[in-house]
Amino acid sequence: MKEQRFLTVSALTKYIKRKFDADPHLSDIHVRGEISNFKQHSSGHMYFTLKDEKARILAVMFASHSRSMKFSPENGMKVIVRGEITVYEPSGQYQIYVKQMQTDGIGELFLAFEQLKQRLEMEGLFAPDKKKPLPPFPKTIGVITSPTGAAIRDIITTIKRRYPIGNILVFPVLVQGDQAAPSIAKAIEKANNRTDIDILIVGRGGGSIEELWAFNEEIVARAIYASTIPVISAVGHETDVTIADFVADLRAPTPTGAAELAVPHIEELMDRILQRQTRLIRIMQEKFRFEKERLQRVQKSYAFRYPHRLYEQKLELVDKVTERLVRGTSRLALLRQNQHEALFKRLQRSHPNEMLQEAVLRSDRMQKELKRSMTQIFTKKQTEFERMIATLQALSPLKIMERGYSLTYNKDKRLVKSVTQIKLEDTVQIQFTDGNVFCKVEEIKESRVHDD
Repeated sequence: MKEQRFLTVSALTKYIKRKFDADPHLSDIHVRGEISNFKQHSSGHMYFTLKDEKARILAVMFASHSRSMKFSPENGMKVIVRGEITVYEPSGQYQIYVKQMQTDGIGELFLAFEQLKQRLEMEGLFAPDKKKPLPPFPKTIGVITSPTGAAIRDIITTIKRRYPIGNILVFPVLVQGDQAAPSIAKAIEKANNRTDIDILIVGRGGGSIEELWAFNEEIVARAIYASTIPVISAVGHETDVTIADFVADLRAPTPTGAAELAVPHIEELMDRILQRQTRLIRIMQEKFRFEKERLQRVQKSYAFRYPHRLYEQKLELVDKVTERLVRGTSRLALLRQNQHEALFKRLQRSHPNEMLQEAVLRSDRMQKELKRSMTQIFTKKQTEFERMIATLQALSPLKIMERGYSLTYNKDKRLVKSVTQIKLEDTVQIQFTDGNVFCKVEEIKESRVHDD
């Protein structure tokens, strides 16, 4: 029988490593892919995964090569790296040791993240006025996460420690993979169909962008937005940001932080209750002391010590009020009687016979006044007329002509005032008081006036 030979795991791994190292195609190779699970050690070494749609490979870039880089690698960044492929013997995994790296655009997941974020923001799903306030004292806290992860343990432990009177209702869902987003959205809808849940915590523990991607899906974002129950998003670590964080009513940095935000601390509540109890007791004591002192003052008052005197004073007051009432009634009756008499007199004055007599008298007075006024006006106008006639007669040209004057007109019926206005052989008209004479000019003599 032929003796069988065995290899140790170390020997096998070393053999495979030598095969990789001896292959010239793997000693200097360029690879394009997307960075995931990026971590940078304090020493400066970078550890990450380089992946595409169908495969992934571990990558290491030592500090001696990364110092020359002009950018900082991030998860989701598409890059082109140059390095060598070899086997890491302790784990038996093959990986690429990167010597150079350059950017190759934005990763598809990050691009999808930014596009969805921008579209949902334009629709108003991130608006602050759409955020619902958290209930201060929730009775039932719904938790939507994986039932086997560390997140659910941290949430339950924190709530039980801070708020043991609160009920926790877990909705187990997938938080990773293709079916995770529909599972989360369905759980949110299921929780909203109940009436006993006051607040929801939706999230999971940390991971790569691929592992957290379910919380970047549109179906989850719209389910959170449509929730009538306030939602706290608790996805990953504090540096991890998802679309669910923007849509939720409140974002928590971690699942533990979400539990602390969802419920108050029972010890703080007890302190507040004790403070209020102390204040209430102090106020009640002060109130009791005040009322006791008030009762003592009342008991020592004059009314309690001499009640009959108070009664006598009231009787005297009643007598005085009765007297005032009688006097007031008499004055009121007299006032009403005077008003009645005044109204009766006004009614008599307003009787039609009285009004008719007054109208007749008024008519007579007005006729006499009118006759007197007409006589005065007629006399005044007659005097003015006679004075005007006398003035006109005094100024009339006929009166002047009666004294021997006449008026001479030329052939154009114009008044002649000077001999220069007529010529020889002209016909002129001479007007006298009793008629007109038509003459023919045969001679013209000018009179000369000499100054003395």
